[in-house]
Amino acid sequence: NLLVFYVLLSGIYVFYISMSISAEPVIDYLLELQKKGQTHISVDDEARVILREFYKRAHSKAEVANRPANGPRNNSQASIPQRVVNLPVSETVVSPAPKQESLQVKGDSVEDKMLSLKQQTMQLPAARALGTFRQTMVFSAGSLSADVMLIGEAPAYDDERLGEPFVGKAGKKLDGILLAMGLSREACYLTNIVKFRPSMPNQTTSNRKPSAEEVAACLPVLSEEIKLVAPKVIIALGTTPAQALLSQGDSISELRGKPYQHMGIPLQVTYHPSYILHDGVTPEKRQLWEDMLAVMELLKLPISEKQRGYFLPK
Repeated sequence: NLLVFYVLLSGIYVFYISMSISAEPVIDYLLELQKKGQTHISVDDEARVILREFYKRAHSKAEVANRPANGPRNNSQASIPQRVVNLPVSETVVSPAPKQESLQVKGDSVEDKMLSLKQQTMQLPAARALGTFRQTMVFSAGSLSADVMLIGEAPAYDDERLGEPFVGKAGKKLDGILLAMGLSREACYLTNIVKFRPSMPNQTTSNRKPSAEEVAACLPVLSEEIKLVAPKVIIALGTTPAQALLSQGDSISELRGKPYQHMGIPLQVTYHPSYILHDGVTPEKRQLWEDMLAVMELLKLPISEKQRGYFLPK
């Protein structure tokens, strides 16, 4: 969404400061796209890592530039951070109450009921009426009797290609996290709020965040999944599922690290695995692991001193 424009412009500002080149043409181009109504820019997981670093560096540079003792290097450089800061950014959207679909889950066993739900989801009226989803459904993976249910936002390119959630680079990172917890992918239940990859013009491998309308259209299916699996704990991976399940608009950094419940089940909010794909120990990696330690404590899983020390500064 428009926040991506802000991050991009912050990164451009970093280059402007560090390399003393004019960033105005690129900034003008992005703002012109925004005026024309373009609200999304395609970025993959690696690009997100780079942009996140640009964003941090931009704010660090801006703080130095705004200190009276140092002052900006010249007037033209001083104007850029002001322009970036004042760029209009869309407010965080709190998911509206979903339209209740007339889902008739039938069957004698959990397996039969889940198959019934899956078949109905293929032609979910509220979702299909939006006309913003691709055709291939990616429903779920894992155990229907799992103690842990992990929820993401929407299928990505690799998920759609292989027909299973969390199978790309972020999925491999998630597998590693579960392994460090003493769990396995097969023992958990993995799903997304949205079961179809959100569509984009000229789309190839690019992905986008689902809209509030798309999330609302699919939430009734997720509610049925939760009822059928009845996990001991739910883990919301990332901003979109966290905001939707909690009906809050706060950022992921504000939401994580606190106890919640959804449908009477403990809910742990944490970063999406794609957020920690980069190498090195970062505060976010430690925070995500602290969230996983909290899940282990809820499940009464054994925790060694070695596990408690993961991603702590040396």
